Amino acid sequence: MTALLEVHIADKRHGARQVLRDTHLRLHAGEIVSLIGASGCGKSTLLSIAAGLDRAYQGQVLHDGVAQTGVHRDIGVIFQEPRLFPWLTVGQNIAFGQGAAASNDGAMERLLEEVGLEGYAGALPKQLSGGQAQRVAIARGLFGRPRVLLLDEPFSAVDAFTRMKLQHLLTRVAREHALTLLLVTHDIDEALHLSDRVLLLDSAAGPVAAEFAVPLARPRLRNDSAQTPLKVAILHRLEVAHAI
Repeated sequence: MTALLEVHIADKRHGARQVLRDTHLRLHAGEIVSLIGASGCGKSTLLSIAAGLDRAYQGQVLHDGVAQTGVHRDIGVIFQEPRLFPWLTVGQNIAFGQGAAASNDGAMERLLEEVGLEGYAGALPKQLSGGQAQRVAIARGLFGRPRVLLLDEPFSAVDAFTRMKLQHLLTRVAREHALTLLLVTHDIDEALHLSDRVLLLDSAAGPVAAEFAVPLARPRLRNDSAQTPLKVAILHRLEVAHAI
């Protein structure tokens, strides 16, 4: 079965420092996969390569089995910070880069309703809370109708309650839009709550050191005792990998 997205990185360096080596990743349609590992192990770099934003590496990225040579319209990205343009309205930020016609077909308004920001199209970023700004970033990531959404610690800057609400929003829009998600996170509980698989990158230049399937039905309870053995196994493997 052909993977929707495959990433093969033989070697990636920042100057003389090797960041990733012998790293292989496969995403199948409809999956939610989390990447965890120590700071500096190459998680965000791997995401940038998968998005086509970083091409200075040895290896290849395949989309539906076809080599990807740059940014692909089927792949959306949501960053750690919302990265909204302060001089543009919420609606203009969501539709940015998609052309004027794209912002006039009602898609932006529908997305705002989906993320709980109906009526905010004319607001400026300075009028939003941190959680609202990240909802705008999610809507912007969805606006181009991607098949794959790459997320780099998208909820790390918000409070715990907002984080839970955004996690629920993410799983809902992933289901409704038939998305495949690749999520970078430092939060093991978040990874277990959201993911079908959790991949651990080695602390030494980031090959995938371990993979954990999460065979739990959705919706998931946060206090589900079935997650405990998986969490223990992941923590143990992080210690072995010297990631904690």
